[in-house]
Amino acid sequence: MTEDTLIKLLKTSIFIGICLIFLGVYLHNFSETMELLGVTGIIISAVCIAVGLIFSLPTKMYLTFLLVKRETDLKLNGNAGSKRKA
Repeated sequence: MTEDTLIKLLKTSIFIGICLIFLGVYLHNFSETMELLGVTGIIISAVCIAVGLIFSLPTKMYLTFLLVKRETDLKLNGNAGSKRKA
């Protein structure tokens, strides 16, 4: 798997996680169906939020690490190229 493909996959995972978090908040605050379900409704909305956090938070850290590493590699290659030209 190339680095570009991995970055796209991580960004998609973050997007899915954020959507699940918003879905959980919507279900908890605005859905009458969850209110009628009682404790089960609270558990369903909490699971949506928890799975959304699992999708979004670790991938954000790993994606940040990848992007910083990529930027560092580009700077090193750019500096090496300028030294060769001189």
